[in-house]
Amino acid sequence: MRINVYISSTGFCSRREADRLIKTGRVNVDGVMATIGMDIVEGSTIFIDEKPIKTKPKTVYLAFNKPEGIESTTDQTKKNNIIDYIGFPERIFPIGRLDKDTSGLILLTNDGMIVNQILRSENEHEKEYLVEVDHAYDHQFINQMESGVFIYNPVRHETVKTKSAKIYRVSEVSFRIIITQGMNLQIRRMCSSLGYRVIRLKRQRIINIELGNLEIGNWRHLTEQEMTELLEHVH
Repeated sequence: MRINVYISSTGFCSRREADRLIKTGRVNVDGVMATIGMDIVEGSTIFIDEKPIKTKPKTVYLAFNKPEGIESTTDQTKKNNIIDYIGFPERIFPIGRLDKDTSGLILLTNDGMIVNQILRSENEHEKEYLVEVDHAYDHQFINQMESGVFIYNPVRHETVKTKSAKIYRVSEVSFRIIITQGMNLQIRRMCSSLGYRVIRLKRQRIINIELGNLEIGNWRHLTEQEMTELLEHVH
């Protein structure tokens, strides 16, 4: 098993974070400094910052209703980070991100494997948001949002057209939108390109996991049925 996969499987961190720890020389295997991509044999002991990794703890899967102002980062040196806010007794990390000014559903876990599975298939599965904009929209706005909007993709450093979306009117200035992408600030950028400013943005669903009546700032464990359905979607 590759070392980053092994570290991720223990729930210590994601594969990407494991690679970062390896690159910075903080990981060794049986007293030898680890290298990217090395294989782990049965019986090896892995140390991070000179402390042995514990065996995989019981997996934890949480749904959290993130308030505005909380950052979905594991960097606890940052003010208002999600880890300190939740205060969960075990090490967990968010699956994906919600920007600081967006509220609503975000999933957290100590299972690095499922993080990779969900993020790897992120552009294939639905995410639903409730959006409020700064002035009344019309049918042309709905049609453009549904058919795709040209926005700047900061990762690819180019302007791209978003995939088709589904829009459901809630009021003159609010609507529900279902997208299958996860570009940075995507919905805000989509609205902005059509002359609208997002006042409030709240994520209500990720794949089969719904926010429901979970109060803002609170979290709950995912049910067995939710986990079964979620794993069926991402495998």
